[in-house]
Amino acid sequence: MEPVEINAGAWYLRALRCDDRIDDRHAVVASCEDPEIRRWRHRPAPDPIEAEAYIRRRARDWSRDERYTWAVCEPTTGEMVGEVSLDAVDVRMGSAEAACWALPHARGRGMITTALGAVLRFGFGGLGLQRVSYLWGVGNEASGRVAQKCGFAVEGRMRSAWVDGDRRVDVIVSGRLATDR
Repeated sequence: MEPVEINAGAWYLRALRCDDRIDDRHAVVASCEDPEIRRWRHRPAPDPIEAEAYIRRRARDWSRDERYTWAVCEPTTGEMVGEVSLDAVDVRMGSAEAACWALPHARGRGMITTALGAVLRFGFGGLGLQRVSYLWGVGNEASGRVAQKCGFAVEGRMRSAWVDGDRRVDVIVSGRLATDR
């Protein structure tokens, strides 16, 4: 599939880019340097070359229908301030896993909730997904709030499933169905 752009009202969602018009490497590097993002998300090394490789992998993921990733952008400037994705996409089974992050200066404004809500509508309506899961580590209160605001229902807990620094933490598993309101 070709990348799909989404107008999410106050935010604009588009494919990650690194070309002569738009360069998202700076935002990707900033995400790799942010301790809170690194705490909960796998990130490449904070290097422009690694960031460019990351952006190219995300483009390849679209073409393979494996993962759909959107840069969440300020609509007037196109500046990337976060990322939302549908990972582990299985269109035949109708399932995917949502993931997201926001740069520090973009947090607390409802950006991720708005962007993820728009991506869920695309996933259910445009892709025909039936189920999207969302996981977060115990202690990641922001992700728990995003899940609640986006209508995910807590379904369980995976004990000691992720590493947070030098300790293991439980992961909360939640899901949202196409039929959920």
